[in-house]
Amino acid sequence: MSHCCVIGGNGFLGSFIVPLLEESRRTISVLGIEPSPASHLSKLVRYVSGDYNNKDLLQKALLGVDEIIDLAYATVPQTSFDDPVHDILCNLPATVNLLEIASLLPIKKIILLSSGGTVYGKALTDPITEDHPTNPISPYGITKLAIEKYGFMYNELKSLPIICVRPGNAFGEGQRPFVGQGFIATAIASILRRQEINIFGTIGTVRDYIHAQDVANGIVAALELGKTGSIYNIGTGIGRNNKNVLDEIMPLAEAAGYGLKVKSLPLRTFDVPVNVLDSSKLMYETGWNIKVSFNEGIKRTWNWFLRSAIV
Repeated sequence: MSHCCVIGGNGFLGSFIVPLLEESRRTISVLGIEPSPASHLSKLVRYVSGDYNNKDLLQKALLGVDEIIDLAYATVPQTSFDDPVHDILCNLPATVNLLEIASLLPIKKIILLSSGGTVYGKALTDPITEDHPTNPISPYGITKLAIEKYGFMYNELKSLPIICVRPGNAFGEGQRPFVGQGFIATAIASILRRQEINIFGTIGTVRDYIHAQDVANGIVAALELGKTGSIYNIGTGIGRNNKNVLDEIMPLAEAAGYGLKVKSLPLRTFDVPVNVLDSSKLMYETGWNIKVSFNEGIKRTWNWFLRSAIV
């Protein structure tokens, strides 16, 4: 039986990935800052609470582990732009430390979570394939790309079995709003609070919105069937601007007695206008495909927020 350590597994994407790993009958260790969730107790899952910057803690957490999924990241694009040095120091040393420790262990596969939304920069093609030039225009994207480069350096020099995945804009149940990332979660929470929804530009930027369940399926597909030394996009191949997203949410809001108040703000320099991903490589090599339509994903997310006390 494989033993997978999910670093940052207590977070949004982890809440979808860990159950998938359980279904495969793996032993799972979850390393995260937050304590183990009371709602999810399983004999297959061991929760380790602490900061994975702590080398001793990380070494203990990886004992007996042969697979790693690294989801941990301490910043978002907005905060990285506000303090680029903080973005580097919070994220890069911890990942390099992980790679160094893992290179001394009998690890069979490591998945590094990169960013399909930021590492490419301004798109030259639509949709974007993995061989598109990487010219990020945000500190967040630059640090994510640096992590990729370190991963592939360890792959080359120490045969560490690295795979990088580049998801689009994940959304879904359980995503935190108002953190500078996650337009759909913030828009829904704003509606439920009867607050204005901010978009940048007249219609907002175009993004590849993908439900977190499909991102989780893509990450597990890369873990099980992906080729080491590879990069995989995880997206839908369909671009939607912010107004398109709000048009999808509006009927649900109106049916529940809520209205939409939208405020257009000036474009931000670190936002690329269009980002849509070509995921045919992951589909061809692993058989992964989209299972949650955008419409269904919006309904699921809206209903979760409507029931939740998070807003």
